[in-house]
Amino acid sequence: MKKIFTLAAALFIAVTAFGQAVLPTFWSFNGTAPNGWTTSGTTTYSTSPSALSSPSCKLSGTGQYVQIATSDAMGPVTYAIKGNTTAGPFTGTFTVQESVNGTTWTTLHNFVDAAIDINQYVNFSDNPNSASRYIRFFFTNKVSGWNIGLDSVGIAIAPPSPAQEINVKQGTTAIPSGLTAYHASPIGTNTPLTLTVENLGLTNTLNISGATITGSTAFTVSSFPATVAATSSASLVVNFTPPTAGTFNSILSIANNDANENPYIINLYGVGGSLASEPTAQGTALNFTGVKSYRFNAAFAAASPAPEGYLVLMKQGSAITDVPTDGVIYTRGDNVGASKVVYAGTATSFVPKGIYAGLTYNFAVYAYNGPGTFRNYLQTAPLIGNVTTSAVTMITPTYYTGLSSTSPTFVTDLHNKINPHTSIYYSNFEETNIALFHHRDTTNDQRVATCNYTGEAIVYSDPFDWTATGMSREHSFCQSWMPTYSILQSPTELPEYDDQHALFPVDQNNANVHRSNYPLGKVITPTFSFMEGKVGLDSVGHTVYEPRDEQKGNSARAIFYMCVCYNGVSGNNWRLPSYISSVIPYGQDQEILKKWHYMDPPDAWEKASNDFIDSLQHNRNPFIDSTDWVCYIDFTTMTKITNPSFPCNTAPIGQFVPTLSDDNSVQVYPNPGNGRYTVELTTNATVSARITNILGKELSVMPVFNAAQGIDLSAQPAGIYFLELRSGTEVKVIKLVKE
Repeated sequence: MKKIFTLAAALFIAVTAFGQAVLPTFWSFNGTAPNGWTTSGTTTYSTSPSALSSPSCKLSGTGQYVQIATSDAMGPVTYAIKGNTTAGPFTGTFTVQESVNGTTWTTLHNFVDAAIDINQYVNFSDNPNSASRYIRFFFTNKVSGWNIGLDSVGIAIAPPSPAQEINVKQGTTAIPSGLTAYHASPIGTNTPLTLTVENLGLTNTLNISGATITGSTAFTVSSFPATVAATSSASLVVNFTPPTAGTFNSILSIANNDANENPYIINLYGVGGSLASEPTAQGTALNFTGVKSYRFNAAFAAASPAPEGYLVLMKQGSAITDVPTDGVIYTRGDNVGASKVVYAGTATSFVPKGIYAGLTYNFAVYAYNGPGTFRNYLQTAPLIGNVTTSAVTMITPTYYTGLSSTSPTFVTDLHNKINPHTSIYYSNFEETNIALFHHRDTTNDQRVATCNYTGEAIVYSDPFDWTATGMSREHSFCQSWMPTYSILQSPTELPEYDDQHALFPVDQNNANVHRSNYPLGKVITPTFSFMEGKVGLDSVGHTVYEPRDEQKGNSARAIFYMCVCYNGVSGNNWRLPSYISSVIPYGQDQEILKKWHYMDPPDAWEKASNDFIDSLQHNRNPFIDSTDWVCYIDFTTMTKITNPSFPCNTAPIGQFVPTLSDDNSVQVYPNPGNGRYTVELTTNATVSARITNILGKELSVMPVFNAAQGIDLSAQPAGIYFLELRSGTEVKVIKLVKE
């Protein structure tokens, strides 16, 4: 059933000038860009002590720009810029340009090299030509290591002159010539649309010689003023009487004596009844290209006749049966039943967010017509399709060719495979990892960034801002542990400081501050906890930080990666620290990291992350690709281990002894797995066990279940199984997933 809305007789929808900015206009790059503003390739600086506001715009590549299309003649254009780098005078070219048509550009202000201050944002003001309707801030020539900060951009309206100047409003909203006024009326009822015609000139009279309508006869001109005195206004009335339900389109042309806006054109969009006309066809030929483990592109052929837009739903794992509701406007990230909106608009292509390795994503594309609560979806036979991302896509078949874990030079060979690599600036983490991989869409066209240590979901509106979200970039291998720490305290950035394989976004105050420089470990006596992360004393009284379970293996592999990637570079030894500082007179235990590595094996998210970072840095974390390789390395000496066991740490980590009902009494890994699981009990209670399938059929009974025991389901088909543990009256059931 379609949702029906009651429509008041005088209801109208105000115009929205999507293509042009109504002057004056201003943006400090906080939140959504105003109407008429577009950006290409830009991101933001989260904080800058010399900026006029936070955030500010970051231009980091040749050809990146901020562009504004205006509805009328512009007055002064004001802005502030700053060069950003580590040291030295600025090198490069930044140009402020103007255009009459948005195609041919002329220079309004050119900044070359040292003309751009690197110490503070400097304010500028330029006066464009009266005929120009476009302004562009353009990074003409980017030199490696140098970026531009742009802030507090404003464009004033040109001051009034004696000449007559027409302007039209619907209510209090200006409708620039060429844009649309929306209106609605009950079927068969005349509901007048009253427009206000203004003369912005200071002296001359605005003469209106005619107001004509072409298109639907549902619109007719009732009256218009013949003249409008300087600095005055008058009403122009259009009758709208829809004979049937649905959409009616016409064009209102106002003939006048304005020198550059004759005729003044307004597109009229009318709705009879509750909803716009329903589209008659869906798009066709949905296809997917560039399929990787972390991203793919989707496109389809437009419906014919073309609707006003498309709504795209996505669902992971199963086909979409959800249907959008008429009269409801959905934005990216909204839920429609069990599906998520990944796109809403006029384009026939989209790139969904939150894509991970080895998963199947289903899509349904619905055509729609109508603005606001008049939106009408074609709810039957949507365009559907699905795509399965690769488990690994960036790795080439020969990437690890020549590497052998049995070789005595294995540690060195592995290092040479992943170093050197392309270094991405630490300050670019938000425009690469956050913007292109880490964040997910959520309701109201907002984004979600997850604290990797605690699992906290932090909701924000674009653009991402480190300060506003309270997040920071955490070095898994603490910066103070790095042999190059003294160099990194200078303005110099080194690859080990920038490396995205070991950087994670975390909550600054509730995670990063408390992890500090402490090693990772098992907390027995917490001193502080936030959600799933905590800091406190381990079994020997050392202060350690314990991240959430889903991050334990990720953090371990990131730390192992750093040791191998940078060991030996410039003669530095990157072994795990055995002594951190006088405040922390102990080091990082590799045994618990190896234990976590097996307890929390690489999942779809981490595999996709490895591929994504490979696309940037052109190297991989090998311990994600081959989980057993950590067993061949002693990370306290960075030497080869011969004939290790697998998994290479199953010894219990010292801790209190819980009962079976305690949350941490049982650990199962890897889960999901290939059918062979390790189950560890940290309780001294007498425990029995049995295994059943999803139908409840008993597959195995173990009257005595050992503290550390293997379970072999390799002969069973892939699916869900249950391990039921009993100790007296206590029962714990654990789901086992066989892939």
